[in-house]
Amino acid sequence: MLTGKQKRFLRAKAHHLSPIFQVGKAGVNENMIKQLNDALEARELLKISVLQNCEEDTSTVAEMIAEGTGADIAQTIGKTIVLYKESKENKQITLP
Repeated sequence: MLTGKQKRFLRAKAHHLSPIFQVGKAGVNENMIKQLNDALEARELLKISVLQNCEEDTSTVAEMIAEGTGADIAQTIGKTIVLYKESKENKQITLP
């Protein structure tokens, strides 16, 4: 689990990122979880956009993704989710 200070730090880092994944009508599936895991390993910090035609609400989608990938939710704001997962091979972010 992330502390409040760590979440603030990650939110500040994620502010300039643009979403690289979109969750649409199909929702969260195994293939998406696998791709997110690969992307989290490469980048550690991701923004995900939840499209309007998605049947789940943003917080449910965030929980499903976090559970599937083992990542921490740094923030959900509007239809955007910010995820963090420490990389095993490619560590770039040092948490406070």
